[in-house]
Amino acid sequence: MSRIYWVPLSLLVVAMLSACSQSDSNAWQGYVEGEFVYLGSTQSGKLAQLPVTRGETVKADTPLFTLESTDEAAAFSQAQQQLAAARAQLADLQTGKRVPEVNVNRAQLAEAIANARKASLQLTRDDAQFRAGGIAKAQLDDSRANADATAAQVRELTSQVEVARLPGRTQQLAAQTAQVAAAQAAVIQAQWRLDQKQVSAPADGLVYDTLYRKGEWVQAGSPVVQMLPPQNMKVRFYVPETVVGQLATGRRLTVHCDGCAAAIPAKVTYISSQAEYTPPVIYSNESRAKLVFLVEAHPSVEDAMKLHPGQPVTVSLQ
Repeated sequence: MSRIYWVPLSLLVVAMLSACSQSDSNAWQGYVEGEFVYLGSTQSGKLAQLPVTRGETVKADTPLFTLESTDEAAAFSQAQQQLAAARAQLADLQTGKRVPEVNVNRAQLAEAIANARKASLQLTRDDAQFRAGGIAKAQLDDSRANADATAAQVRELTSQVEVARLPGRTQQLAAQTAQVAAAQAAVIQAQWRLDQKQVSAPADGLVYDTLYRKGEWVQAGSPVVQMLPPQNMKVRFYVPETVVGQLATGRRLTVHCDGCAAAIPAKVTYISSQAEYTPPVIYSNESRAKLVFLVEAHPSVEDAMKLHPGQPVTVSLQ
């Protein structure tokens, strides 16, 4: 009789323990992790300004630090002046000569036309005198040469007036247009280098640490400020194989921590696809119970600042 009642009693004890285990399996230990943002400049220079302090909460676009920028400011000013000169040369080629210069050419043309008319009349008179035998042939030849010369001068000055009113040649305009584009690119490059001397906060967040002091030389790429945006705070915990199938991204969780006034809601954002701490080729009923999977969850931006990196927490399903 004792054997008949012993088996159901043992099963009842196992069932009670299993129920307790299932209840406890809904809560897991974890910790808070922060993904820091290390902010530096692409340029080197002496740290001129550091208006923020460690532990300060700042808004997006708040200036964090400034490097000395005397050389970059001078280079930017030089690039602007070179761009202005290139644009002026292009405008000069596009408009041709100035009005006073064109007026000078026109006056010279008017004088040449008057001389040509005078030489033509003189040639007509000399030709008549030569036919009448009043002058020698040499004088007639001089008059004809003078008339031809003045007529050629008129044609030359007429062409000069037309050229003075024309813009530069196509090749000259293309070359100067390229010079303007190159000067514009130099201005953009100089502006970018000058802007890199001042770094602002990319988003709202906590100034977790400052890594340089004012007056120190900062190499290009070296972080000066270590920031922790609230959206970069997350909770990491591990769940056994028997539970991981119940979780999915977006699943709501509750985070409990010592010193927190109330539980903090969070959502699952990542579930590892690989088990940890157990070699994947060795499986048995005993080793399967040791398989755990990494899960990450993010609280809301408002609740994230209530947590601290490295802080132990307890996570439970809602």
